[in-house]
Parts: sequence; structure tokens; C-alpha cells
Amino acid sequence: KKLSTSKHIKTLTLCPPPLSPQPMGSERMEMRKRQMSVQQETVAGGTAPAQQGQAGQANPRASNACCFCWCCCCSCSCPSLPFLSLHNLCSPKPTLEEVHSWAQSFDKLMCCPAGRNSFRQFLRTEFSEENMLFWLACEELSQETNKSVVEEKARVVYEDYISILSPKEVSLDSRVREAINRNMLEPTTHTFDDAQLQIYTLMQRDSYPRYMNSSAYKNLLNTLSEQSPES
Repeated sequence: KKLSTSKHIKTLTLCPPPLSPQPMGSERMEMRKRQMSVQQETVAGGTAPAQQGQAGQANPRASNACCFCWCCCCSCSCPSLPFLSLHNLCSPKPTLEEVHSWAQSFDKLMCCPAGRNSFRQFLRTEFSEENMLFWLACEELSQETNKSVVEEKARVVYEDYISILSPKEVSLDSRVREAINRNMLEPTTHTFDDAQLQIYTLMQRDSYPRYMNSSAYKNLLNTLSEQSPES
């Protein structure tokens, strides 16, 4: 009994502290840093005690090796929705021409799988990866045709990205939130359309310019330029 209690206490210590509703500015950034730190410590510590003795049973909410990135490092984790097939498609290594095209418009960046992945990795460094994850989740939801599956996926999207209690909550205005809350009574593939557009616009205006001026983009461009036969 003492051993069981010890394991239970150890499991509880891995959980992040309760979140206060919608912290803003530097407080929100510090909270996100602490959450990521806890997640990294959990992964580094190996299998949680509550999961020991259950080898071979997948945890649908657990982070998995990310096969979405073309670098094949498998060192990053996908804190994404378990049903997102878009995250299970390996994107090819970008060409020099593609990387140049990303600078032309945000649309061209987002239309390229390798571009979305590179941009997503940049967002992770800014602690705003949830914006890309939410956009991808909405894309996946829009392709669903089964009504019961749509309702299930919509609930997961809401819990992961709309709820103020979620560490991956995206920033939306009150009008969009109220509309989502009403539509969640009977969710459809269009329930998050306005929210998806708002987050897309936020990434385009806020994060995209910084990505284009980042060392991540410039290093990728230089690496591909050096590898190009024309260079």
C-alpha cells in the first residue's frame, strides 16, 4: 500500500498546476514556458508510473515522435490531436525554389507541407505552435463527412484550442468565441471557420514577418543554396 501511494504521489507531481483564466502578456508567456518545461521533464523521466505494466497500449493523448518534419530527426513531439492525419504525412524536403517562394506570400508558405512544418517549428520557439495546430485541426475537420465523427472531433478541437482551461488555447475575440459556443450545440464542419480565419490572419500579420527575418529561414535558404547544383 505504501508503494502504491508513493507512485500515486509521483504521478500527481508530473501534472502542471491549475491554470488561471486567460493570463495576458508576459504572464501568459511565462506560464507557457513552465508548461513546456513540465512536459519535457515528463518525457525525459520515461514512462509515467500510471502507465507502467501496460506496455503496448497506446495513449491517445500522449506525444508521439513527429513524422511531420522532413528533417527525419524524430526528436520533436506532436502535442496534436490524435486524429490528425495531416500530422502523419511525412513532408518532403523543400527545394530551393519552394523556399524562395515562401517569401512571396504567406499563402504559398502554408500551401507547402515543408513550409508549414518549418513555420510550425519556428512558432514552437515563440511558444505559439498552438496556432498552427489549431489551423491544421480545422482543416482536418472540414474534410470529415460522418456526422457523429464531426461532432466528436469538434468537441476535441474545442477542448484543446478554444476552452480557456486549455494550455493550448488560441487567442480569439469575444464575438468569435460566442458564436462557437452557440454552434457547439450542434457542431458541423463549419463551426470553427471564423476562428480558423482569425488565427490564419494572426499568423500572417504577426508571426510570418518574423519568420521571414529569422535565422531559421535564412539558414535553411543558405543550406539549400549551397547544395544547389547551380551554386
